[in-house]
Amino acid sequence: MSKLQVLALILIFLCPALLFADQIVLKNGDRLTGTIEKSDDKTLVIKTEFAGEVTVQWPAVQEITSTQALHVSLSDGKTVVGTVTTSDGNLAVATANAGTVTEPKASVTKLFGEAEQAAYEKSLHPGLLEGWKGGANMGFALTRGNSQTKSLAVAFTADRKTLHDHLGLYTNSVYATNDAPGATPATTANSVQGGIRYDHDFTPRLFAYVGTDFQTDALQTLDLRSVFGGGLGWHVVQNDRTTLDLLGGINYTREKYSLLPSRSFAAASVGEELSHKLGMNTVLVQKLYFFPNLNDTGEYRATFNFGTVTKISKWLGWQNAFGDIYVTNPPAGAKQNDILLTTGLNFSFAH
Repeated sequence: MSKLQVLALILIFLCPALLFADQIVLKNGDRLTGTIEKSDDKTLVIKTEFAGEVTVQWPAVQEITSTQALHVSLSDGKTVVGTVTTSDGNLAVATANAGTVTEPKASVTKLFGEAEQAAYEKSLHPGLLEGWKGGANMGFALTRGNSQTKSLAVAFTADRKTLHDHLGLYTNSVYATNDAPGATPATTANSVQGGIRYDHDFTPRLFAYVGTDFQTDALQTLDLRSVFGGGLGWHVVQNDRTTLDLLGGINYTREKYSLLPSRSFAAASVGEELSHKLGMNTVLVQKLYFFPNLNDTGEYRATFNFGTVTKISKWLGWQNAFGDIYVTNPPAGAKQNDILLTTGLNFSFAH
């Protein structure tokens, strides 16, 4: 074996990082070697051996040389896959089937390494138990001395979003008592709400939804209100900070009261939902719905919800929530409005 062959073998064993790694060159001449993870039209992330993940500005990248196959998304909607080199401001992608495809660097919208591409594809089509995000809220108050009361408010939300679908669950309850001797009523609040809704996008703007909601309210003598409905919605605003949806449809409502015969009726539903990020740590959510009775015109039900969640840490936050349910025809002696105001800790999760 010649000395040149021996030297080549030594270099192969001693310098694997240089031979089997991606490399980028910046406009100022700096070079970074590692594994390209992802990029958009703003930044590129490369994982290096000693500095970990390094994020650089995409416009500052002069050259790219990859040993792994990169998934390159273009502004015309196409995606090409292969090892990448650059020349004169263009990306040359050596694909397996179409040969080398050359595109201007400015036309690249996304770029994923193999690991990031696999994670991205899995996020678009997660298993039924994957992709869930949500949180639980809890607030408790206790007084003793001149007054003797206690109250507990608990809420839970969970959402699972894919490329075209959204499944949401929620439940909240408030229970409060006046423990003073002879206090009437001894129970001052006992209300539970919950529901589930499924949305499917037909286009980036138009979607359909189906859902069901349940409610009980002991002080209104409401044993159970069941609402089953569906309809169409429109994404009026949809970006990283704000979403605004308009919804309309029909529903079937069945109400069972302790002091009244059960009643059922069909109703229309018209509503809007808003979500907006305030700064880096606070999310505002607001919902308003109107349900006119189609069997008995003049009667209706309306709901309004408003809340904020401010992150304290990755899993802990502080929440405030206000809700109002208005009905035109409550049982005799019951009020038309039920207002709910809660504040307390929020425990978030992701799976």
